[in-house]
Amino acid sequence: MSGHVILLHGIWMRGFTLGPFARRLRDAGFASITTLDYASVSGTLEVAVDRLAARMRAAEGEPVHVVGHSLGGMLAVETARRVADLPSGRIVCLGSPLRGSAAARGADRVRLGRWIMGNSADILTRGFDRWEGPRELGVVAGLTPLGLGRLFGRFDGPHDGTVSVAETLLPGTTDHCTVAATHSGLVFSTEVATLVAGFLRSGRFPR
Repeated sequence: MSGHVILLHGIWMRGFTLGPFARRLRDAGFASITTLDYASVSGTLEVAVDRLAARMRAAEGEPVHVVGHSLGGMLAVETARRVADLPSGRIVCLGSPLRGSAAARGADRVRLGRWIMGNSADILTRGFDRWEGPRELGVVAGLTPLGLGRLFGRFDGPHDGTVSVAETLLPGTTDHCTVAATHSGLVFSTEVATLVAGFLRSGRFPR
């Protein structure tokens, strides 16, 4: 399955930070790639969902895949859950706390943390129960435990410094894999780009 690819950044980030990742996907054969900027702190989830759905519908006549880092992956899942009339395609989440984030829940208990997360606090703290949508969903989790998430929450088991592997294990996910990368490093990893390209083609990560 070829098609158009939309890249979504995480919280506090902007689309231009995904430039190196986009170049790696182009080198892997995906010629049609765009990034979508959204207001990850000051904006509402509803507005972000509407913007992503509109961007997906604009690519008429071809599958539309979505690759999201952290909060961006959760936005992709939430959009696929809420909106029915979207083009076919696959979703890949990179380090997304799909079961809810312990670090976000810890930050939510202090005033500064709530301010830092803004309107994204709710989805980050609660996550999802399971994935039941028709789109194939792949998740890549990091294993290098360096990051600021440790200041706000404790992790059980392997983690990437911000999100634990357990928090990325959503029931109903099509495929899941781990790599030696920090949370931020997932979008700069050549290995991750190769894994994502493989999943977008076949619905499974290459082993």
